[in-house]
Amino acid sequence: MSYHFTTTVNTSFENAIAIVTEKLKEKGFGVLTTIDVKKAMKEKIDKDVRPYTILGSCNPHYAYKALQAENKIGTMLPCNVVVQETESGAIEVSAVDPLASMQAIENPALEEIAMEVQGMLKEVIASINA
Repeated sequence: MSYHFTTTVNTSFENAIAIVTEKLKEKGFGVLTTIDVKKAMKEKIDKDVRPYTILGSCNPHYAYKALQAENKIGTMLPCNVVVQETESGAIEVSAVDPLASMQAIENPALEEIAMEVQGMLKEVIASINA
Protein backbone atom coordinates (compact mmCIF):
# COMPACT_ATOMS: atom_id res chain seq x y z
CA MET A 1 0.00 0.00 0.00
CA SER A 2 1.33 3.40 -0.95
CA TYR A 3 1.29 6.15 1.64
CA HIS A 4 0.36 8.92 -0.81
CA PHE A 5 -1.68 9.89 -3.85
CA THR A 6 0.26 11.82 -6.49
CA THR A 7 -0.37 13.64 -9.72
CA THR A 8 1.63 15.91 -11.99
CA VAL A 9 0.14 19.24 -12.99
CA ASN A 10 0.79 21.41 -16.01
CA THR A 11 1.06 24.79 -14.29
CA SER A 12 3.53 26.91 -12.34
CA PHE A 13 4.58 25.97 -8.83
CA GLU A 14 2.81 28.99 -7.31
CA ASN A 15 -0.37 28.35 -9.27
CA ALA A 16 -0.34 24.68 -8.23
CA ILE A 17 -0.39 25.76 -4.57
CA ALA A 18 -3.36 28.05 -5.26
CA ILE A 19 -5.23 25.32 -7.17
CA VAL A 20 -4.60 22.70 -4.47
CA THR A 21 -5.71 25.11 -1.74
CA GLU A 22 -8.96 25.81 -3.61
CA LYS A 23 -9.63 22.12 -4.32
CA LEU A 24 -9.08 21.30 -0.64
CA LYS A 25 -11.48 24.07 0.33
CA GLU A 26 -14.15 22.59 -1.96
CA LYS A 27 -13.93 19.37 0.09
CA GLY A 28 -14.16 21.17 3.45
CA PHE A 29 -10.43 21.32 4.20
CA GLY A 30 -8.58 24.40 5.30
CA VAL A 31 -4.84 24.91 5.10
CA LEU A 32 -3.62 25.43 8.67
CA THR A 33 0.08 25.58 7.90
CA THR A 34 2.21 26.34 4.88
CA ILE A 35 5.83 25.29 5.12
CA ASP A 36 8.17 26.57 2.42
CA VAL A 37 10.82 23.86 2.70
CA LYS A 38 13.09 25.50 0.11
CA LYS A 39 13.17 28.72 2.15
CA ALA A 40 13.57 26.90 5.47
CA MET A 41 16.51 24.82 4.25
CA LYS A 42 18.26 27.91 2.95
CA GLU A 43 17.68 29.86 6.16
CA LYS A 44 18.43 27.04 8.61
CA ILE A 45 21.30 25.12 7.02
CA ASP A 46 22.22 27.19 3.94
CA LYS A 47 21.25 24.41 1.52
CA ASP A 48 19.49 24.88 -1.80
CA VAL A 49 16.63 22.54 -2.66
CA ARG A 50 14.00 22.52 -5.38
CA PRO A 51 10.71 24.31 -4.64
CA TYR A 52 8.87 22.16 -2.09
CA THR A 53 5.92 23.32 -0.01
CA ILE A 54 3.99 21.35 2.61
CA LEU A 55 0.35 22.33 3.11
CA GLY A 56 -0.99 21.13 6.46
CA SER A 57 -4.67 20.65 5.64
CA CYS A 58 -7.52 19.85 7.98
CA ASN A 59 -11.19 19.08 7.63
CA PRO A 60 -12.44 20.17 11.07
CA HIS A 61 -15.47 17.85 11.10
CA TYR A 62 -13.32 14.77 10.51
CA ALA A 63 -10.56 16.01 12.81
CA TYR A 64 -13.16 16.34 15.57
CA LYS A 65 -14.44 12.80 14.94
CA ALA A 66 -10.88 11.46 14.99
CA LEU A 67 -10.06 13.26 18.23
CA GLN A 68 -13.17 11.79 19.83
CA ALA A 69 -12.13 8.30 18.75
CA GLU A 70 -8.45 8.59 19.67
CA ASN A 71 -7.08 11.35 21.91
CA LYS A 72 -3.48 11.07 20.63
CA ILE A 73 -4.45 11.23 16.95
CA GLY A 74 -3.17 14.79 16.85
CA THR A 75 0.31 13.32 16.47
CA MET A 76 -0.75 12.34 12.94
CA LEU A 77 -2.68 15.48 12.02
CA PRO A 78 -3.05 17.51 9.90
CA CYS A 79 -3.27 15.75 6.54
CA ASN A 80 -0.25 16.93 4.61
CA VAL A 81 -0.28 17.79 0.93
CA VAL A 82 3.04 18.42 -0.82
CA VAL A 83 3.60 20.58 -3.89
CA GLN A 84 7.07 20.13 -5.33
CA GLU A 85 9.12 20.74 -8.42
CA THR A 86 10.75 17.49 -9.52
CA GLU A 87 14.28 17.15 -10.90
CA SER A 88 12.82 17.24 -14.41
CA GLY A 89 11.03 20.53 -13.65
CA ALA A 90 7.54 19.03 -13.47
CA ILE A 91 5.18 20.16 -10.73
CA GLU A 92 3.93 17.30 -8.61
CA VAL A 93 1.18 17.26 -5.99
CA SER A 94 1.01 14.50 -3.37
CA ALA A 95 -1.44 13.94 -0.52
CA VAL A 96 -0.96 11.62 2.42
CA ASP A 97 -3.10 8.49 2.45
CA PRO A 98 -4.70 8.74 5.90
CA LEU A 99 -5.67 5.08 5.81
CA ALA A 100 -2.02 4.08 5.45
CA SER A 101 -0.96 6.29 8.34
CA MET A 102 -3.78 5.06 10.59
CA GLN A 103 -2.74 1.40 10.20
CA ALA A 104 -0.33 1.86 13.10
CA ILE A 105 -3.25 2.58 15.43
CA GLU A 106 -5.44 -0.31 16.40
CA ASN A 107 -8.74 1.55 16.63
CA PRO A 108 -11.57 0.41 14.31
CA ALA A 109 -13.42 3.72 14.75
CA LEU A 110 -10.49 5.53 13.12
CA GLU A 111 -10.49 3.25 10.10
CA GLU A 112 -13.94 4.43 9.01
CA ILE A 113 -12.97 8.09 9.46
CA ALA A 114 -9.69 7.55 7.60
CA MET A 115 -11.51 5.85 4.72
CA GLU A 116 -13.83 8.84 4.33
CA VAL A 117 -10.96 11.32 4.42
CA GLN A 118 -8.98 9.11 2.05
CA GLY A 119 -11.82 9.30 -0.47
CA MET A 120 -11.96 13.07 -0.25
CA LEU A 121 -8.19 13.48 -0.66
CA LYS A 122 -8.21 11.11 -3.65
CA GLU A 123 -10.93 13.29 -5.18
CA VAL A 124 -8.85 16.43 -4.53
CA ILE A 125 -5.81 14.94 -6.29
CA ALA A 126 -7.93 13.64 -9.17
CA SER A 127 -9.70 16.98 -9.61
CA ILE A 128 -6.52 19.03 -9.92
CA ASN A 129 -6.11 18.18 -13.60
CA ALA A 130 -9.84 18.10 -14.34
